[in-house]
Amino acid sequence: MMADLVAKRVTNLLAPQVLVIVMPPAVGLLAQGWTGAAWGLVASAFCGGVPAAVIALGVRSGRLDSHHIVDRLRRTGPLLAAVAAVLVALALLVVLGAPRLLVATVTAMLVALAVTVPITTRWKISFHAAVSAGTVVVLAHVLPVLPVALVGAAVVALVCWARVRLAHHTWAQVAAGAVTGTLTTWATLALFGV
Repeated sequence: MMADLVAKRVTNLLAPQVLVIVMPPAVGLLAQGWTGAAWGLVASAFCGGVPAAVIALGVRSGRLDSHHIVDRLRRTGPLLAAVAAVLVALALLVVLGAPRLLVATVTAMLVALAVTVPITTRWKISFHAAVSAGTVVVLAHVLPVLPVALVGAAVVALVCWARVRLAHHTWAQVAAGAVTGTLTTWATLALFGV
């Protein structure tokens, strides 16, 4: 029972919506101070806030089972809303001249969605694992790499364990999510030269 409680807390605390809302302002603050944090708030409002609101409305109306959208057949609408919100955020950041790292970070979110959304229509890849792994890669660009990589790998492993423990995913699904999040984020940031 204690393991299930820990798994639920990990799942909620490190949910994709939470990470996508918290990460951009934190990265902006670390990279460029308060100005960067303000740009990060713009990114998190669209990339995290809009999808979280869509999901909350879906749960409230009974169309979605929970904010984790366990039923993968119900994921398409909220994921398309997330893609649209990330596109709007990216357009705003580019047009308004946001810092390169934040533009790259939001682009990485879009690339990860472009890979994971088609997969989840056929197989339930873990968005928890993908987003947590991508977050670690971004943080490794603004904090010392080795400690972030070590602590981050442990956190991603904990997220993967929690999703499997709660029977929301298999080990293959969380591993695929973690690899996808890592590779898409790393490749995107590398293309931006950040």
